[in-house]
This record gives sequence, structure tokens and C-alpha cells, in this order.
Amino acid sequence: MKKTESQLRMEISDLVKEYYDIRYAGRKYIPGETPVRYAGRIFDEKELQLLVDSSLDFWLTSGRYSEQFELDFAAFVGSEYAMLTNSGSSANLLALTALTSPLMGERRLKPGDEVITVAAGFPTTVNPIIQNNLVPVFLDVELGTYNIKVDDLEKAMSQNTRAIMLAHTLANPYDLERVMEFVHKHDLFLVEDCCDALGSTYNGKHVGTFGHVATCSFYPAHHITLGEGGMVFTNDDLIARAVTSFRDWGRDCYCKGGENNTCGKRYSGQYGQLPHGYDHKYVYSHIGYNLKVTDMQAAIGVAQMKKLPRFIEARKNNFKLWNEGLKQFEDHFILPEATYNSEPAWFAFPVSVREGAPFTRTELTNYLAAKGIETRNLFAGNITKQPAYLEIEKRVIGELKNTDFAMNNTFFFGTYPGMKPEMIEYSLEVILEFLMTIGTM
Repeated sequence: MKKTESQLRMEISDLVKEYYDIRYAGRKYIPGETPVRYAGRIFDEKELQLLVDSSLDFWLTSGRYSEQFELDFAAFVGSEYAMLTNSGSSANLLALTALTSPLMGERRLKPGDEVITVAAGFPTTVNPIIQNNLVPVFLDVELGTYNIKVDDLEKAMSQNTRAIMLAHTLANPYDLERVMEFVHKHDLFLVEDCCDALGSTYNGKHVGTFGHVATCSFYPAHHITLGEGGMVFTNDDLIARAVTSFRDWGRDCYCKGGENNTCGKRYSGQYGQLPHGYDHKYVYSHIGYNLKVTDMQAAIGVAQMKKLPRFIEARKNNFKLWNEGLKQFEDHFILPEATYNSEPAWFAFPVSVREGAPFTRTELTNYLAAKGIETRNLFAGNITKQPAYLEIEKRVIGELKNTDFAMNNTFFFGTYPGMKPEMIEYSLEVILEFLMTIGTM
């Protein structure tokens, strides 16, 4: 008797689980042999099963899994709109570019307007400012939190200031109460870069839901992964409409893939100088891109979202283990501090080598690397000193003293859910070994 499509899908799903069990399950950690990664993708058979199920549809572009993932994400963070895109970097580009849309009216960002940010961060928090012909205004950060020095915000204000675009560093929320006071006082836009901060809360509310628009990344190092992918989320319907347009070639039409004439006016509108009744699916109200994802990626996200709460708890627990273990070395290290009123879903555990320590960051991280322990610097360090940013139009507020200190002395360990307690224990033993080797313990 011929099998039905449903039966075949069930059999394929069962075989995928068997494959997972053979290929991926049961790997053991061996101290000194198994690398201690700073990040990595965590998955089980569910991700593979949904990935294969999606591939059997052969829809390829965004579809049913994309819609489900957007709904699940919006429900988790508490936003009205969530728009999936192909990377966190694209999410940042879409979020800020949306604020240049004519839909924003008189408040729209225009070339030459200034956007406040920090110099100690990741390039793609800054790049959309430059790509939209806006001017970044760089502020310093606090040591310990590595977030913006909110006391310096007023120093950054000028008659051209129109927005703030900041990341919650390593998932540690910045002082949103004071930032929002500043935003309201000066009628500014706030873009929250939550690419490292999915699940972090401030005053019990998810980061990304305070400002006008926010972003998230699903690169393998982040809290959940699609391999590549990002999300823009907002409660503002005009911003959501602009983001969707810029993501989907700049078109004015909001029909989903495979749908037609959702508005009921496909051939009856007047747009620009086009003939009356020009096909709405080919009307472009923004100069946009194609920044969608495949439904196969989104299928992975649907499975990952179900694991997100325990991923977050694992990150918090690993942070606690690092903190407890490194306290014995505080004479040499500045340990991280959670922002007041926040509960970070820690992306990593940042450490700074104190001034006057008998070793450098590079000496320590090289020693750790030789023992199979991965670390990373605090992203770009001082981005104004990076080759690509030396000659951009910008304003720099103050000496960026703490940013330069972080550039030279700060690094971080991983907290991701694949970080087992015995990995942290081994790493602490290696740090002690290093300190004994140089005669400080």
C-alpha cells in the first residue's frame, strides 16, 4: 500500500532523530583535551527535524515557519511587531534606516543628523549611522558594566542630535531609566541593539521594549541561533511598516509571499508619477534591499525558542560560577557588575586586567589559548581607532579614557549553555597556574 505524505514525513523525522543520536549525542568533555569555546550552537534532534520538515516544503524563502517564529519571538519579548531578517547586522541597518522613512514625517532622520552611541562596541551598531549619512557621536563607557556613561549624555547634545543607538553590552542593560529620561527630554529616537541581550530585563521588562525600535541577532554565538539571522521588533506600526518595506526590496505592498491583493486596491491606487492603477506589488516607496531569510532557517528558530528560557538560566548560572571562581583574583582583575535594577541574560563574562598588574591581557589570553581556552576582546575596542573609521565624519566627546582602557585590558569568557561547570573549573585552574608561573600567587 502506498504511503501518504504524512506517513513519509513521520518516517523521515524518526530517521533524523536516529541520525542525531549517532552523529551528535553523547559527546563528553575531557579537561585539557576538549576545547573550552567561548560560544557555540546548542541543539538537539528537534532543530534537525524541523529543518528537514521545512526543506520538504521546498518553499525556500520566508513562509509558515518564518511567521511562526516572528509570533513566538514577539510574544516572548512583549512587542507587537517582530520582523525577521537575515542577520543582526541587517536588523540594525533596517531599524535605523526605518527612522529615515517619510512615514516618520517631520521627525525623520536626515543626512547630517547626529546619533549618539559609544566607541566601545561592535561595528554594526555604528555602521548604519554612517551608511545613512548620519553622524555618530561617540561617548565613553563605564568600567565594570562597559555601558554608556550616562552622566555624559548632555555633553553630547547639539542642535543636530536626533537619535541614540546603543547596544546592551554583553547582555548587561544600560541605565534605561536615565537614557529614557534623556530621550523624552530632547524628543529623540532610541534604537536598542539587543543582539547580545535576548532575555535580559530591566525593572522586570524585556530590553528592546523601552525604545522606539530594537534588534536581535541569531548568529551561532548568540542566545538562540538560526545560523544566520536577525530580528527587528517594535510597538510602532509606522516603524514596522517601514522596516518591512526596506527589508522587502523597498516595495509599498505588504502582501506576504504567495499572497496577492491583501489591501483590495492592487490596481486602483495612485503612486508617485506612475500611471493610475499601477500594480501595487511593483510600487517602491523606499530604496530598499532583499534582507529576508529562508524558511529553513526560521524552522530552526521555532525549535530554539522553546529552549530559550533554559538557555537563559544556564547563562546566568555560568556567570555566577565565573564570578565566584574569579573573586580570589580580584587584586588583578576588574570583575563585571550588573546594572542596577537589571537582570542580565549574560552573553559573556567580561574581565579587565587592572592597571599595575604584573602581566598583560595578551600574556594571559595567549596562555589560556595554549591550554585550549577561548577568550575574546571587547569587540572593536575603541572603534574610532579602527582603520575603517579613522576618516569618517564624527564627533568624539571627551578623551574616551575608559574605552581605551578596555581596548587594552578587557576580554571575556563564554557563558553559553554548552559551557559545563567542569570547563569553568578547568579554566580557573589554568588561571591559577598562570599566576603561579609568573610568581604572583
